[in-house]
Amino acid sequence: MRPIRISLVVCLLFASVSFLHAQLVSGPMLGPVELRTARLWVEVKPGTTVDLWYWKQGELAAARRITRKTNAEQWFAPAAFDVVDLQPNTTYEYQFLFNNVLLRKPTRADGRFTTKVLWHWRQPAPDFSFLTGSCAYFNEPVYDRPGKPYGGDSSIFETMAKEKAAFMLWLGDNWYTREVDYYDHWGMWKRASRDRAMPVLQPFLKSTSHLAIWDDHDYGPNDASKDFILKETSRTVFSNYWLNTTYGMNGEGIYTLYSYGDVDVFMLDDRWWRSADNMPDSLNGQPNPNKRMWGPQQLEWLKNALLYSRAPFKIIANGSQVLNPVSPFDKLLNCPAEYQELMDFLQTHRVNGVVFLSGDRHHSEIIRLNRPGTYPLYDITVSPLTAGTHTFGGVEKNNPYRVYGLDEKQNYGRFSFTGPRGQRKMTVEFLGIKGEKLGEWSVGEQDLRTPR
Repeated sequence: MRPIRISLVVCLLFASVSFLHAQLVSGPMLGPVELRTARLWVEVKPGTTVDLWYWKQGELAAARRITRKTNAEQWFAPAAFDVVDLQPNTTYEYQFLFNNVLLRKPTRADGRFTTKVLWHWRQPAPDFSFLTGSCAYFNEPVYDRPGKPYGGDSSIFETMAKEKAAFMLWLGDNWYTREVDYYDHWGMWKRASRDRAMPVLQPFLKSTSHLAIWDDHDYGPNDASKDFILKETSRTVFSNYWLNTTYGMNGEGIYTLYSYGDVDVFMLDDRWWRSADNMPDSLNGQPNPNKRMWGPQQLEWLKNALLYSRAPFKIIANGSQVLNPVSPFDKLLNCPAEYQELMDFLQTHRVNGVVFLSGDRHHSEIIRLNRPGTYPLYDITVSPLTAGTHTFGGVEKNNPYRVYGLDEKQNYGRFSFTGPRGQRKMTVEFLGIKGEKLGEWSVGEQDLRTPR
């Protein structure tokens, strides 16, 4: 009888492990990792109890636990964890356990992260790189438009998971709502949950920290603006599926700031306050002050945040392009009063180091805008990750403002920051599905300074 008993125990243990694993919907995903804190995320089935165990690398016996009990009445159950009281420049490991009624302790690491180096006043700023991209479309034929599938080769995320980058910045259209999604609350949640759970994404989600802004398709319908009636739901969904440090202010918008090393990234919201595209740009020959992309609250924050920043590179990330004068599509120039307000501010206050970063366009390019008496501004567009590609044509075919262009290619961007203090350099690489280099461009901090 003993062999039968042993087999029964083994079967029960296997069934138990399989059941526990089945509670996980997607993740884990790593959020911002700071000097003494880190954020982690998983989505589980509603009603699941989640234990996060974490420990210094090599010190499994000293593992600590954080527990979350999800609501069984919820439609979906993403869960965020704040890991605190860590040490700078230290590697930690972690494991998630589900419905752990026997209080089993961790036996292995699901993933690991390393806290930031405390370099301020002690040593030069660290060299580092981050990844970026926009427009991630996963096909779902039953709800997609008929014809050729819009989503491309999603193995690009397997390539990105192998990168050794400090973080990934998603530039919007991080998932694509369809007609079955954006007419009701449940549909908005379902799209985020379904696309986040794609198996090809899972290794990438835990390989590095992830931060995000949105554009129209993950905010709501195509070209959605401030009139979208489910905007509050969209903001709630977004803040439940990403781990940004903050989401706007006063309960509005999703804008925030993220700093890494000596680089500040101003992550803007181009939808919450956005005027309808059909609102006229001008009235009686003058810029229409009511035609907005960012809105007064956000723009006021951006101005003050730029003045406060001492970073040699101040990257303003936005879902839509900002500078491209030739584009017939979404851009800040379509809101001329707001555009001019920002341009005047940068010039008057001699704000150095500004570079724009955008997505949306289904091609990648770098736009250069010369400014009399000061340094040129650049708008670096990285798109698409997996969505359909675009071909340069019409008025944009030979855009005189373009200093680099890449069309008809899925791609992601790698931004690297190197060099000694006062001579830092930003290198931008455009990389293909298999990580092949498709293009490269660089600029030094000295090239982004107002002449004395």
